[in-house]
Amino acid sequence: MNRALTAHDLIVAGVWLVAGVVAGLLLRLLMRWLAKHATRTRWTGDDVVVDALRPLVPCAAITAGAAAAAAALPLKARIEQTVTQTLTVLLILVATLTAARVVTGLVRSLAQSRSGVAGSATIFVNITRVVVLAMGFLVVLQTLGISIAPLLTALGVGGLAVALALQDTLANLFAGVHILASKTVQPGDYVRLTSGEEGYVVDINWRNTVVEDLSKNLVIIPNKQLAGTNMTNFSRPEQQMTLTVQVGVGYDSDLEHVERVTSEVVANVMTGVSGALPDHEPAVRFHTFGDSRIGFTVILGVGEFSDQYRIKHEFIKQLHKRYQEEGIRIPAPTRTVALHPGGTAPGIPAQRDGSATFS
Repeated sequence: MNRALTAHDLIVAGVWLVAGVVAGLLLRLLMRWLAKHATRTRWTGDDVVVDALRPLVPCAAITAGAAAAAAALPLKARIEQTVTQTLTVLLILVATLTAARVVTGLVRSLAQSRSGVAGSATIFVNITRVVVLAMGFLVVLQTLGISIAPLLTALGVGGLAVALALQDTLANLFAGVHILASKTVQPGDYVRLTSGEEGYVVDINWRNTVVEDLSKNLVIIPNKQLAGTNMTNFSRPEQQMTLTVQVGVGYDSDLEHVERVTSEVVANVMTGVSGALPDHEPAVRFHTFGDSRIGFTVILGVGEFSDQYRIKHEFIKQLHKRYQEEGIRIPAPTRTVALHPGGTAPGIPAQRDGSATFS
């Protein structure tokens, strides 16, 4: 039989409740101080942990004070059990949400640090969040006295039906996990598919991969299609690449002079254009005796895929200007056609030997 409620019981319960509130406020100030110091460190994980714990710690202190206050009151066993159970469930829910924020924040931070870009692979973040929340939900059911064994059995049986109904979705899910686990593609990589899509990988989520092309448009590619097609990744294993430009000069050109002038232009572009490689050694390779010119290839160094267009643009402008200054001629294509006397086409002047020349 419970004793009667007295003023002393109310005072003790009030003291415990006020102590819990005061402790919550002090801990809130402490967490704010820790958050300021966490921003000064290089590791982003401490920011994630402190930010996630800021709402939990004060709430836990207040809940503990309420639990102590309830224990100080002469409540009936049933009411005391209900109050204790309610406070426990509340604390578990807050702890579960906090744990989900901490774990997903750490996963996101890890994904960003490895990819080196602002985007993240949300497929791992979403999977982690669902797993943590599901575990917390099962703990709450167990705390409320609800057996989770039948629920787990039902989930196991129903999982087969769900898997059959969501074959495409699950295929995309596991394809995305495989892509990230194999590290063939990461957010920030520039990729090109044989189907024509290309751009920077922005995100890999549970269903598709988001690619941003050079026009800033988003291309949505299902993970299953990405895993099943031929793909070129221009960012792995090295982000730096070489760019080849085809050039031709006349047969009357001094090739030593041409090579020296072209190499000087390459060196100037490599050191003066953003995205180029200053340490790149100029390379000029003659390779073809053409119909009207001697063809050669110029090899340029590029920091990443999207830099090639700006570098090629600047190189062609500077090379054309330098060739004009040096008197190096880039001939236009010409053809010489020999015709029998009297067989010249209309509009084409015939030569004395019966030949006709046109460009």
